[in-house]
Amino acid sequence: MNIVHAILEALRAAGEMGWIILWPLVLGFALSGAIQAAARPEEISRLLPDDSPRSLARASLLGIVSSSCSYAAVAIARALVRKGANFTAAMAFQVAATNLVVELGIVTALLLSWQFTLAEFVGGPLMILLVALMFRWWVSDRIVAAAREQADRGLAGSMEGHAAMDMSVHGDQPLLRRLLSPTGATATARYFVMDAVSVWRDIVGGLLIAGAFAAWVPDTWLQIFFLADHPLAAQLWGPLIGPLVAVVSFVCSVGNIPLAGVLWNGGISFGGVVSFIFADLIILPILLIYRKYYGTAMALRIFVFFYAAMAGAGYVVELVFRPLGLIPTGRHAKVTDIGITWNYTSWLNIVFLAVAAALVVRFARTGGLPMLKAMGGAPPAAQGLPGVPPEAS
Repeated sequence: MNIVHAILEALRAAGEMGWIILWPLVLGFALSGAIQAAARPEEISRLLPDDSPRSLARASLLGIVSSSCSYAAVAIARALVRKGANFTAAMAFQVAATNLVVELGIVTALLLSWQFTLAEFVGGPLMILLVALMFRWWVSDRIVAAAREQADRGLAGSMEGHAAMDMSVHGDQPLLRRLLSPTGATATARYFVMDAVSVWRDIVGGLLIAGAFAAWVPDTWLQIFFLADHPLAAQLWGPLIGPLVAVVSFVCSVGNIPLAGVLWNGGISFGGVVSFIFADLIILPILLIYRKYYGTAMALRIFVFFYAAMAGAGYVVELVFRPLGLIPTGRHAKVTDIGITWNYTSWLNIVFLAVAAALVVRFARTGGLPMLKAMGGAPPAAQGLPGVPPEAS
């Protein structure tokens, strides 16, 4: 009975956290779908010719509007490299696509606090800057050339089909007219469903892991591990250990926010939470994909540079936010004993579930279901779905 009770407690905690983040997820995916529907992916590589500040800024903005899951962002970045984009700019794109997106910020604010969302949008650009500098200083042209040669082999990783699909609205009409057209509605619905499907395992996995941590791991254990009783040591230890916890957690994208809340309640430093959230691009499965995409030499550099940038961003955020009084004094992330009641969250969930249902129906009625089968390891051209343009109906 104790085992059954423990499992039920973990599931209850996971379910309550899922209820809180439901409406912001739908909102974020819907906004992202609308933005991507108006984007023209064939133009992206042309906009990223080098690692200049202008190209890195463009890469970051394009990453933000793409709002991809970690696996899809990594696959898109490889596609950009193969089309001639600068390698460093492609890395900046995937960092922004997973760490500077709307749904991540909203969920972070709801489960943790607005200070963590602010830290995300301060630390994210800093991480991109650090990654760019390390690639410029310590990666030779020979290593980049070898990585491009490996990338051109086209070995499938994960979410290749999703990354290769162009579902945007083409034409010269004004942006709003394109989005409000039947074709725009179809494109938005397709991006919404495809993006949601690409991350559902990460979200559910993150909720289950966070629920298990919250129900089974005593806070006192976490406080000892994170040196919570030694403030200075905790501030030094947190940004170093945060990414390593992420590496072995196998959770990425929005799915790591509930676990970040558990770690925060357990005593990890503010900077440690920030570095943990940023570390979705170095979890073990993605590290193996880097090796397949770019070879061992470049994969090792990506891991080292990303880890250093994530830890560095955590330290800087801690140093800047602490004297400004922007670090929360309490550890009250909404991960346990939340409860589900009739409040604004419940009403917003009902409204946005209706929005989600409408988009899913639009997706199904316009021939979107076959696209779900093409999301995996092979690009759609290999599965008889070249380009997959949205229908106008």
